[in-house]
Amino acid sequence: MISINDLTVSYGSWNLLDHVSFHISDNDKIGLVGKNGAGKSTIMKLICDLQSPTSGQVEKPSNLTIGYLPQIMQHNKGKTVINETMTAFDQLFAIEKEIESVSNEIETRTDYESQEYLDLITKLNDLNDALASNQQEPPVVLAQKTLLGLGFKDEDMDRNTETFSQGWNMRIELAKILLRNPDVLLLDEPTNHLDIESIEWLEDYLKAYRGSLLLVSHDRKFLDNVTNRTVEISLGHITDYKVPYSKYVELRAERLVQQTAAYENQQRMIEKTEDFINRFRYKPTKSNQVQSRIKALEKLDRLEIDETDNVALNVKFPPAPRSGDVVYKGTDLTVGYPQKVVFTDATVEVRRGEKVAFVGRNGEGKTTLMRVIMGQLDPFEGESKVGHNVNIGYFAQNQEDVLDKNLTAFETLDNIAVGDIRTKLRDILAQFLFRGEDIDKKVSVLSGGERARLGMAKLMLQPYNLLALDEPTNHMDIKSKDILKQALKAYDGSLVIVSHDRDFLDGLVDKLYEFRDGKVKEHLGGVQDFLERRKLENLQELERKFHTENAASSVSDKKAAAQQEFEARKSISKEERKIRQRISFLEAEIAKTEQKLKDIEAVLANPGQNDDIMELTRQYLELKRDLDARTDEWAELLEQVES
Repeated sequence: MISINDLTVSYGSWNLLDHVSFHISDNDKIGLVGKNGAGKSTIMKLICDLQSPTSGQVEKPSNLTIGYLPQIMQHNKGKTVINETMTAFDQLFAIEKEIESVSNEIETRTDYESQEYLDLITKLNDLNDALASNQQEPPVVLAQKTLLGLGFKDEDMDRNTETFSQGWNMRIELAKILLRNPDVLLLDEPTNHLDIESIEWLEDYLKAYRGSLLLVSHDRKFLDNVTNRTVEISLGHITDYKVPYSKYVELRAERLVQQTAAYENQQRMIEKTEDFINRFRYKPTKSNQVQSRIKALEKLDRLEIDETDNVALNVKFPPAPRSGDVVYKGTDLTVGYPQKVVFTDATVEVRRGEKVAFVGRNGEGKTTLMRVIMGQLDPFEGESKVGHNVNIGYFAQNQEDVLDKNLTAFETLDNIAVGDIRTKLRDILAQFLFRGEDIDKKVSVLSGGERARLGMAKLMLQPYNLLALDEPTNHMDIKSKDILKQALKAYDGSLVIVSHDRDFLDGLVDKLYEFRDGKVKEHLGGVQDFLERRKLENLQELERKFHTENAASSVSDKKAAAQQEFEARKSISKEERKIRQRISFLEAEIAKTEQKLKDIEAVLANPGQNDDIMELTRQYLELKRDLDARTDEWAELLEQVES
């Protein structure tokens, strides 16, 4: 269907894509993977003729229809959601209009035997066939179904598009693309602005979609569930695997192990052969053997190991200054905007060292609460209070709106950096993969992943003790997400994070707040604890349960739910659960602190020339105070539980 033949894209002497070739066949579902900046989006633009290659070509049928969803796009204004979505059927409406025109012309003619009349009849039949093949249901019904699947509500249909965020407008564009039912779908990170319920709907749609799909996504589960083939771009070259993502990871690792073993064996053989040749080259009795081995080496097909792109983030957040025990407390919060209350009566507490996630559907108030924490929005009711000596580092969801497009990557940091840190800006940018000429790139030309990394780099400019991160992994490649997760796990400050990525949250957070139906509910423990407690496999099932509970109306169901809740509350009180969770948290922190004290004691017992004894002593005393305070609190809480 689409053939990419010997394609090269060069920028000066550097090749982004180097003689790349592969084929997209009918019904192929391909995951296009690689690090940010590897050329995934470029391949999509080349297929859509939005960019020209330096050499090579893309071959495709002239009548092929393509639906392309880019990472960043312009959105139309001045129409309602449903009217803008209905523009997807413009071609269909044009066919209907042409049918009407041809029908009117046929009615006025009387030359029934003429060729012109017969041509009109043929044209009318062709137009009716085209209309029938594209119209299983009325267009407005299809549009509403698609919009509801992507998370819109009935009351949203008549709202103007400009009253929605960029993420919601992206959903409108996605709906239009799907409704056109093209032969090929090119989707560049379609899940970035979708909540879990909408991701599940899109996943089901793509499974049933009968055309070809080229998908860029950094969501492992989405790739596994939707694709049957993985094309990897690395260092300008591609490798094609006829399997979904997780299997590709296994096969890629096995392939590299096998290549390395075969290469090393061959190198040993070559070394021994060359040694034999050098030793006996001038001995007449061995001349035949020497010549035979020289010829054998010349004919040898020398093995090579695939080049791999091992460049990765190297993130380590600055040590967090000490804050008060409670870094943020929101009490009886009612929050929203002049036209809408988002949630009511919410109580949220983040203590020093805790890592907390906000989860739930889009539009339920997660980002809104982030804005309250940052002081950008005042609650209608209740008290929002940041703790003593708390310095918040904030990562906003839409870095495109936050970063100045006219600045370079270096200027973005240089404009806000103060003091000695200014001498380390190049090192910080290098940590986030901005090296060499990359630091002079304008923000306007950076990819979504590069903008996300630049936004994260800004958080390194001063030692924050509370990180508030709103969808930080959007646009980040899978390897970068893993490294960021490890850096956040090692971070010794407090963390509040909004994310729909269960893999990213698992093992990172120790408390969740679920935003649902205008309420905010606390869940103690990690993501897995939360899922097990709710008897759910994953967050997608949480969204299904939410939908089912809203739809359920029978009295018996409500009684059963109430009885279950009563039994759960009877078995263990909410307050006791909080105390037990706090005890577990303190035990983990006490163990970490004791280990740090042992490490410092080991250095103080045998200090080196570069060890700062005064600084180590200061750290030791502060850690000792922390340990004593946490141990006292732990003992008091343990006594409460046992009494």
